[in-house]
Amino acid sequence: MIDIQNLAKAIQTNCHISDAQYAGNYSLCVFLLKMREYYRWEKQIPLSHALTKGDVGEWLSQRECEWADYEELDFEPISIKGQDIDPFDDCTINDLLNPLGYVYSGGHGIFGKPLFFIGELEAQQDIDGLQVYIANKEIARDLVAPPAMIIEKRIFIRKESLRRFIWEKIEEWRWKSDHETPMARALGFYQQSSEDVEQTLDAMVDNESDSAILHEIGEAKATDILGPEWREIISQLPHSGLELKLRAVKDHMADMISTLPGLLESENLPAIHFYFANFTGMRKEIFPEAVTAYNEWVTNNNETALEKLCVSGKNKWTEIAGKIKQTYLKDQSVVAEHLEPIVNF
Repeated sequence: MIDIQNLAKAIQTNCHISDAQYAGNYSLCVFLLKMREYYRWEKQIPLSHALTKGDVGEWLSQRECEWADYEELDFEPISIKGQDIDPFDDCTINDLLNPLGYVYSGGHGIFGKPLFFIGELEAQQDIDGLQVYIANKEIARDLVAPPAMIIEKRIFIRKESLRRFIWEKIEEWRWKSDHETPMARALGFYQQSSEDVEQTLDAMVDNESDSAILHEIGEAKATDILGPEWREIISQLPHSGLELKLRAVKDHMADMISTLPGLLESENLPAIHFYFANFTGMRKEIFPEAVTAYNEWVTNNNETALEKLCVSGKNKWTEIAGKIKQTYLKDQSVVAEHLEPIVNF
């Protein structure tokens, strides 16, 4: 038998090590927002329950003190049935955990931060040669909890993290109270009254899980096109604005290859609106024609505008990513001043 609680503690230790070593890479504002969300998860506080500044502040100070004990530590192997397994060997670990109804992931995220989690396995399926794991309740995780992630040919969808992500987007929209936005249109497909928030979240999580899978499928296809060199480029740009831009380039490429075409094919209108509700910041800045096409679709019910966007967008981002790769191969190293003009077109 595997003692899941002791296993979760071991995984949580690696989470603490990662957090202690990488938390300083975030701006103060981003760090505080992530810590509030982490506090809510750790204390199992409902999303609709307001957090008190005092409680979060005291916990945050204590956690930062605890991290001091982890900063210089190496990641610990995961011990299962007498085997000491590398924490990044999720295949071996999942071979042992999946039959028991659990799923594990060990990979790397933005700024090269190691990411670990273990959760209850809700479903497992094969799509286009990719192994898809859908996790529900998480019992160990770190500061950063991406709703979806792909490691080689394995996709991990984290519904609990996706639920918090959607809630935060809804809260952000509520502060602005703008009813002529993609978020308002998306919620219109779900929300019948202000009292059914949990039901709305349940429905949105189920629907957006499909969108997340489509995106990760696009990531896999983009990786096949770009080859291993793209990962080499990203690995040489840790904790930089250029890294974020290059990640946005590949995200757009993946979405034009898979996400948006898939949503259009299935006529998933609420998911299309939610997709554009998250079209903010750098993603919006470098791809304004996508917003133009969305507005044309909304205003004139012109689906052709989005279909054309998928074609032109795929060509655009594939070409830009290709130029970045060619420049890297020519220099045999990542030279920021050579890549910036390509991204800042």
